[in-house]
Amino acid sequence: MEKVREFLTCGICQELYTDPCTLRCDHTFCRKCVTGYIQTRPDAVKSKTIPCAFCRQDTKVPHPSRPVEEWAGQIKPSIIIQGLTDTLEHEKIPDYILLTDTDTNSQNCPVCEQLGETTPVTFWCHECEVALCDRCVKMHRANPASRSHELRDRSGEVEVKKKKRVVMCQEHRDEQVKYLCKDCNKPLCQSCSVVYHRKCDSVVTLESQMSRMKSSLRTKGLTIQSDLNDISKQIDKCKSKINKMKRGKLSATKKIQSSTEKIIARLKEKETALIKELDDIADTQITELQADVKQAENELQMYKQHGEFIDQTLVSDSEMDLYEACQAWESGAEEDRVQETGKSERKLIHSVRFVPESDTSERILDDLKLGKLDITYTQGENDAMSSLFLYKTVDFKLETDEKCPWLSEVTVLFVGDIPTLVASDRNNKCVKSAYTRDDQPCLSKLDFDNFTHGVSQLSDNRVLVAVPKSFQIVTASVTPDLELETTITTQKEFYSIAVLNSSSFAASSYSCIDILDMTGKAMRSITAHNDVDLFSYPNYICVNNSGQVLVSDWDKGSVTCLTSEGDVVWRYVPKGDRSLSYPSGITTTNEGDILLADRDTTTIIQLAAPGLFVRELIATEDGINDPVGVYANRNGSVFVCDGSTIKQFI
Repeated sequence: MEKVREFLTCGICQELYTDPCTLRCDHTFCRKCVTGYIQTRPDAVKSKTIPCAFCRQDTKVPHPSRPVEEWAGQIKPSIIIQGLTDTLEHEKIPDYILLTDTDTNSQNCPVCEQLGETTPVTFWCHECEVALCDRCVKMHRANPASRSHELRDRSGEVEVKKKKRVVMCQEHRDEQVKYLCKDCNKPLCQSCSVVYHRKCDSVVTLESQMSRMKSSLRTKGLTIQSDLNDISKQIDKCKSKINKMKRGKLSATKKIQSSTEKIIARLKEKETALIKELDDIADTQITELQADVKQAENELQMYKQHGEFIDQTLVSDSEMDLYEACQAWESGAEEDRVQETGKSERKLIHSVRFVPESDTSERILDDLKLGKLDITYTQGENDAMSSLFLYKTVDFKLETDEKCPWLSEVTVLFVGDIPTLVASDRNNKCVKSAYTRDDQPCLSKLDFDNFTHGVSQLSDNRVLVAVPKSFQIVTASVTPDLELETTITTQKEFYSIAVLNSSSFAASSYSCIDILDMTGKAMRSITAHNDVDLFSYPNYICVNNSGQVLVSDWDKGSVTCLTSEGDVVWRYVPKGDRSLSYPSGITTTNEGDILLADRDTTTIIQLAAPGLFVRELIATEDGINDPVGVYANRNGSVFVCDGSTIKQFI
């Protein structure tokens, strides 16, 4: 409360504001303080301006020819600050006092109490804010000063309101401010209107301006409320964008870490392979050398035995012993020479060491790219798709539905000033409309014999509905309830439809796109381009701002842009990480962007002609679970068929 009081304190007199007025610099002072401050500034009087006591910025006087004492009176009053000041001054006074029958015996007439008498209160005077007994009421009504006061019966429950605020003239202190000079936009007393404003063209009573001022304030209140709603939406958008950026940052971080881990894993594989190669070579040599050591040890033992044999032979006197010993030694020596020759031909490892390719490795690491940051920028508020957030979820489930609704396509109409969503409910074999009337949500439906799929706006209050298994395309009026108008019997099972003009529309069937007139007669069929089949299951189509047909084919994983004559303008068939898993609903915005629903990745993708990827516009984190149909209206909102609901993003 102290901070509020400080805010409502005049910077000149250091008291609560009295008749506050706000200068051009938005600083507020008491009107009398401004008048006094002007008189201390001869330079301001000379320049015919009102200087601010805070920032010294000058405010131009609308009518400087009037006396200086009236200059501050020409400044626009600060109604809001005056209201806050009045509230603060009366903060200890209750807005109303409640008197009941149970207080009759305890409350007495205060006037009689001063005379030493005890009489029960029977009336309340709003003007004097005093309770009166029957006798005092008679005197009150007889007094000329109070005979016009409003008196309320004290019986039962009486609400006693605060006394109406009376503003007295600062100059003529005994006169109440009751007039308004519209030329000077200044409240006046009667004397001021005669003395100072007699030349003004329009001086009226304040009471006569009550309705106009209330109407103006109500209009301003509505404007403020609209601005508040816009700001709230902007705040929600910014918060949604912040959350989306955080999620994008986290996702990109995980992908960078995953890419790094893959590279590290490959380096580990190379490390393992190089160590294995080293093991194979070294272990083979070690095994061979160990075999040589074993063989040498055996030979050593054998030579010891030969040495002992020779020693024994030398001490023998037999010539034959000497002869046989010599023959045996020569034969053994020859075999030893053959074995030594074999060993000398074998390659031996001289040393083992690792020579790193430092320069090459560093160059490879320097040139190594984990990837690149794919950052999409928008043109701020000028981009209608700059930041979307979930604004509303409309449930299309009716109590009469036999199954849970599954909505395949949606379009939005404005029936009068009522925005109406029209969607096909495949599971319940119907098309439904959703709208709000008298602040209450309403649903209407139109039943069919077979499931419905495509929905397209035909006019301001009419739609086309595709019923494939019945070989029908139906026209329904939207009031905003749905009413059947006409039925067209077709030669094919058409799933999705898109109106080209008042006399023709495009429709998709298995492996082809047909252009039909409004009677259902096919004028041309489009199936291939340069002997290559274009379509398999083109279940969703739309028409862009140029009158071209955009086709989403879930089996081909493609988006194809066609002219109404059947020429291919461009195709979008991405590969790799951006390949389309299950493309379904497709629509275009006022700016020509293309929005495509991909069910498997649970995303709404934004494309630009001619088939250029822009970004993932809406994802699971934004509130979608199974995006099928998608529609962008003229106001920039995006509507997504998600199970039994339509989710609106703005």
